[in-house]
Amino acid sequence: MIGSEVEGVEDLAVEQLTGQPHLEVEVNRQAIARYGINTSQVMDVVRAAVGGTVIGQVFEGHQRFDIFLRFLPEFRQDSASISNILISSHGGQRIPLSRLASIREVIAPREINRENNLRRIIVQCNVRGRDIGSWVKEAQRKVKEEVKLPPGYFITWGGEFENQQRAMRRLALIIPLSVILIFILLATTFRSLRYALLIILAIPFAFIGGILALFLSGQYLSVPASIGFVVLFGTAVLDGVVMVSHINREREGCSDLEQAVLRGAMTKLRPVIMTTLTTVLGVTPLLFSLGTGAELQRPLATVVVGGAVTATLLTLFMLPTLYSLLERKKYQK
Repeated sequence: MIGSEVEGVEDLAVEQLTGQPHLEVEVNRQAIARYGINTSQVMDVVRAAVGGTVIGQVFEGHQRFDIFLRFLPEFRQDSASISNILISSHGGQRIPLSRLASIREVIAPREINRENNLRRIIVQCNVRGRDIGSWVKEAQRKVKEEVKLPPGYFITWGGEFENQQRAMRRLALIIPLSVILIFILLATTFRSLRYALLIILAIPFAFIGGILALFLSGQYLSVPASIGFVVLFGTAVLDGVVMVSHINREREGCSDLEQAVLRGAMTKLRPVIMTTLTTVLGVTPLLFSLGTGAELQRPLATVVVGGAVTATLLTLFMLPTLYSLLERKKYQK
């Protein structure tokens, strides 16, 4: 099986459909033509003898009960008994079923599953040691190269991969929209696009830290990790808002730009570190969780911790420096 050749696959299994013995009755059309019997006559008798048929109803007051007709067990318990069922012809002859059809026992599907009115069979597996997205991509490539599907057949990739793709499409819309809304709020609050852009720079730094933390921990970008980025963006921007707001207040009472920036950065050093520390400590238990749901909690916590560290470094060192450069250029103009 091709799926077993892809690295990371475990517990590969195909949906078990076969294994149910069936009795197959195939009518010999030439034989029934000699006796003037059609196929439906033969199959109606076999159906009534083996499966039974309703021939009427019995009424007891307001209740109705079907009258069910079927051969006794000894006349339908095996293929030999069924082959002796007599079929009446239009001429009054009674011909054994064995002279009109071939009867054999075959192994056939126990059930036929359908989805959207189409027959389907499931091949399922677990993925270990790599992300689902890259595994599916490699498996799709191998299937395309090595499998030629008959007309009318097609393959769909579902399960957790389908859910992940659906969630990623939504997050691809939600994350940019969140960044845009944050920028609008910042520009409205500070009444300055320059300050808004300065603070929004924390988001790329937070993103880099989150990706780096995933890489170092051997994890992959997943839906929980993407949600962690949304949480992280808010925390990173909050530190920038605190820093820029306090520097602006310091400048109101100090004409020296560099002195105001330095004093503001030093004053807010402890609050920014404490904000980051409380965030990191809050999600640290999730990093070491081993119980149910750990595979969802760990990527989220990894992103938040890694991104919070890099975003804090930006807020404490890069943001005051960039603030000074922007303001100096403004006054030079």
